[in-house]
Amino acid sequence: MSETPRFARRGSTESVENGTELQPKFDEAGVLAAVATDHATGEVLMLAWMDAEALALTIDTGEAHFYSRSRRRIWKKGEESGNVLEVVEMRTDCDQDAIWMRVRMRGLSAACHTGHRTCFYRTIAVGTGAGIQPLAPAGTPRVFDPAAVYGQAKKP
Repeated sequence: MSETPRFARRGSTESVENGTELQPKFDEAGVLAAVATDHATGEVLMLAWMDAEALALTIDTGEAHFYSRSRRRIWKKGEESGNVLEVVEMRTDCDQDAIWMRVRMRGLSAACHTGHRTCFYRTIAVGTGAGIQPLAPAGTPRVFDPAAVYGQAKKP
């Protein structure tokens, strides 16, 4: 997109929380959190960031676009891997500073650049009384070899 999309100006708390206009609240870096879950299972696939342009592209195309804070650019999920996230439903939270997308995965059905189906492929032990324990696999196998898909640059 050549110019930054214009969303409705943020209004009163009442209009943000109960109105029908999209009035996103981007943080000081110009982004908001976007969570993607599998539309059929509810499994959390990934969390990434959207700026105004990525949000508008996602709305316009029906495919998830994000803003890479490290690369400082918009990227379409799956632009390199082919693992595109097709948005089935998109919601915003009460104060419109986060997005939740229910998605259908295309390609190899892997959302994570490490080759796993989900970016949340490790567990953190809680309530053990033994302090911080090593991360444990969550039982989510790798779907693809990242080196084969992305080359050596994204090897986990």
